[in-house]
Amino acid sequence: MAVSAERRSELVRYDNVQIEVVVEGEGPAVVLLPSLARDSDDYDEVAEGLTAAGFRVLRPKPRGIGRSSGPMTNISLHDFARDIAAAVERLGQGRAVIVGHAYGNWVARMTATDHPRLVRGVVIAAAAAKQYAPELSKAVTDAGDLSLSKEARLAALRFAFFAPGNDPTVWLTGWHPEIRNTQRAAAAAVRQSEWWAGGTAPLLDLQAAQDPFKPETARNEMKDEFGDRVSVTVIPNASHALIPEQPKAVVDALTTWIKKLP
Repeated sequence: MAVSAERRSELVRYDNVQIEVVVEGEGPAVVLLPSLARDSDDYDEVAEGLTAAGFRVLRPKPRGIGRSSGPMTNISLHDFARDIAAAVERLGQGRAVIVGHAYGNWVARMTATDHPRLVRGVVIAAAAAKQYAPELSKAVTDAGDLSLSKEARLAALRFAFFAPGNDPTVWLTGWHPEIRNTQRAAAAAVRQSEWWAGGTAPLLDLQAAQDPFKPETARNEMKDEFGDRVSVTVIPNASHALIPEQPKAVVDALTTWIKKLP
């Protein structure tokens, strides 16, 4: 389709870092960040929808994926945030809404904290509650462990990522387990309190109704802590994967919220 034909890849460089960014559309910039050990290709349908709605969509590939490269040891979320900031400065006209899915929401919040002038708003999509069960982290590892059987991986996907009735097989592929430990170490290198607030920009807590990482008891966790700068939208029939489960609903929620921003 025409929208896909306009998709292109750009390279953003600084110091010894190179970030490949998939770019499409024209208009206010929206940056889409993927979850742990996954690529921004997960957002294909969402990107098309946002482009059609009049946005310029930027999808930086995490270090170690595609042509993105840079140090992979002794780094933290601050380094990943700088990667995103460089992409916004170069390709987003210096200001963007940052959308982070699952692990990506930590990077999004760190970017808004470290580079507030570049961030119009932050969307945390299928973001975990402040505390969650450790067996969920194991399920994330198992889902992307290509040495496990298909059955074991599907069980992990059903447990942690996909709501009943949604097809988990779409996430049997697309994993980059070689970068998983680096990404987890980068998160562990900073205190949760450093990024939790997501700066001071408006924030959309885009939740999946059946996400075990954020049960119903934690629905208003962010809003209770940060008040009116937080909006909460809950998408039904979705779990932690969210993006492949309900792409149209995600596009509608993002478009509605972003168009209300100053």
